[in-house]
Amino acid sequence: MKIKHVFCSVVIMFLPKFIYAQKSDTGSWYMYFGNQKINSKWNWWNEVQYRNYNLGGDLEQLLIRTGIGYNLTENNNNILLGYAYVNSKPYIAGTDEKTSTVENRIYQQYITRQNFGRVFIQHRYRLEERFLPKDFRMRFRYFLSLNIPIGKPTIAENTFYLSAYNELFVNFEKPVFDRDRVYAALGYSINKNFRLEAGFMYQIYETRNRPQFQLGFTNNLPLTKSK
Repeated sequence: MKIKHVFCSVVIMFLPKFIYAQKSDTGSWYMYFGNQKINSKWNWWNEVQYRNYNLGGDLEQLLIRTGIGYNLTENNNNILLGYAYVNSKPYIAGTDEKTSTVENRIYQQYITRQNFGRVFIQHRYRLEERFLPKDFRMRFRYFLSLNIPIGKPTIAENTFYLSAYNELFVNFEKPVFDRDRVYAALGYSINKNFRLEAGFMYQIYETRNRPQFQLGFTNNLPLTKSK
């Protein structure tokens, strides 16, 4: 069996456990991330996340995010200004009925990357202005991620890698602690432009934790051909 088939086999192995679970607090997130290089300085970020209360079909949240970034140094230290549309479908307490809440966000972020040997590190600092129905809130997020290639010095074509991150959310109003996300996954780099990841993320709230299965696809295909 070719090694690239292992990734798909691992994902398929876990899916029946979610399908046949009668009562589970485990949700699923299906995610697309696009980071298109415009030129050596500018990039376009685009993202869609389809979040469910279960394996699929019970929508919890649809998130669409985009932004324009600028590299302060060559291929690093990126600042970005963006917008996000968030449509949440929370259940009404004690019922099987849902309500709908639309949130519009403006956000600013700074990303810096480092590598130590085979360990690739990313820091992201994000400030969000959140426009909710009859409410306005602000939130700060700090994201730290690690990627480690398996069996190769870098994440190149046909490379498996380990992925992990932690992201802390802090409100500008009370309660100050919003949530913390802890994530671990197995990734596969198809080539320099496309990646797949499958893993689990725990959202840690003040009173409870919530597990999420995640399947993500990343597209780094540039908008212009390199000369």
